[in-house]
Amino acid sequence: MVLVLNRTYFPEGTQGTLEWNGTLVCYAIELPWLQNKRRISCIPEGEYVLQKRFSPKFQWHLHLRNVPGRDLILIHPANDAKKELLGCIAPVTIHTGIGKGSGSRIALEKLKAFVYKALANNEEVKIKIQSNPSTPLRMTR
Repeated sequence: MVLVLNRTYFPEGTQGTLEWNGTLVCYAIELPWLQNKRRISCIPEGEYVLQKRFSPKFQWHLHLRNVPGRDLILIHPANDAKKELLGCIAPVTIHTGIGKGSGSRIALEKLKAFVYKALANNEEVKIKIQSNPSTPLRMTR
């Protein structure tokens, strides 16, 4: 299974749509692209393996493995990227501003339903992060 995160970059944050088989699962918010600097930038575009993870803070969520130059990049609930994220991805049900959204816990539950079912069937689950093909904004490395 490959989920696709199509990003649109803005100086104040990153907006995204998370799709599976061309169908929208949820929206996403992230920090702006700042050359993959730890704790202040979203991560580089690419393909990453997802795994289940549990923590007391976020309960069950998702972990992106082998992100270059980064560790513990998660998909967890948050509604304001600049206030609540340190490089992670937050699913949201709707965008409310650049790097902001609402209904993050609901969106995460919807996303986990897809991913956890595939993992239970011993499928490898990946997330492919790319620039939104319908917008001219692109990440500069």
